[in-house]
Amino acid sequence: MSVGSFINRIFSWWNDQTFGTQLYTWRRGVKVGEDEQGNVFYRTKDDKKRWVIYNGEVEASRIGADWHGWLHRTLKEPPTEKPLEHKPWEQPHQENLTGTAMAYAPAGSLRQPVPADRRDYEAWSPE
Repeated sequence: MSVGSFINRIFSWWNDQTFGTQLYTWRRGVKVGEDEQGNVFYRTKDDKKRWVIYNGEVEASRIGADWHGWLHRTLKEPPTEKPLEHKPWEQPHQENLTGTAMAYAPAGSLRQPVPADRRDYEAWSPE
């Protein structure tokens, strides 16, 4: 491990788990499960704390509804023990795409390659 990556591990949480979180996980963490993206979920033995160690970029929108519910104590049992029943109309979880090239851009957006033809709009001009 290089000095730069070691310093990142100590002070920055956005690259990966910090050294402090890693120590806490080793000492007190009980692995509960893993989601389809490889994020690993932990709790303490007395279940007072629950947390996630991300696989890759630390982005909260990468956690699906079932694990989110468990982390925030909406669900008592983790999805490994009692999976959520998904409805046929539900779509698979998708992370937040804001700020990426895949972000939603409505028809009149400046991000569209071709401006929309707006015949239903008349610009206001003061008299």
